[in-house]
Amino acid sequence: MSIGHTFLGLLESSPRHGYDLKRAYDERFGQARPLPFGQVYATLSRLLRNGLVEVESVEPGEGPERKRYAITDAGITDVQQWLSQPEKPEPYLQSTLYTKVVLALLTGRPAADLLDTQRAEHLRLMRELTRRKTRGDLADQLICDHALFHLEADLRWLELTAARLDELAKELRR
Repeated sequence: MSIGHTFLGLLESSPRHGYDLKRAYDERFGQARPLPFGQVYATLSRLLRNGLVEVESVEPGEGPERKRYAITDAGITDVQQWLSQPEKPEPYLQSTLYTKVVLALLTGRPAADLLDTQRAEHLRLMRELTRRKTRGDLADQLICDHALFHLEADLRWLELTAARLDELAKELRR
């Protein structure tokens, strides 16, 4: 996700201080991984340097002065272009998990054990996401559904791979 574009989108509704942007970002998008303050201000500096935001006002604070950032016309255009571009689907054609399966087979290790361990980890995470989904609001439900659908696809791949391990091992020995 582009943090800069997300900030621009959040700034479209109203100018905000860096702290307010961080809080809004963490609340809506960063529950599992809140933004560090350093990343917030580095991103704002870059947006300012690129003319996508401007400092609307500077207010005295308990510590350093507080800057209120506003999106510029160029920032509105930039976020609109970003929103209109489709995200590139990630086909996972070279996944770490596939690499581990092949290396386990090549080195004589039990690839089936690796797949079982991975399946257990996927199921653990799916249970955790399902609990979060049942307690969450609509935004939580949607983000959890997205993750759950990806994990379900991974589980199907794990099952298919487990069923084909002997065949893959023979192919790798050629």
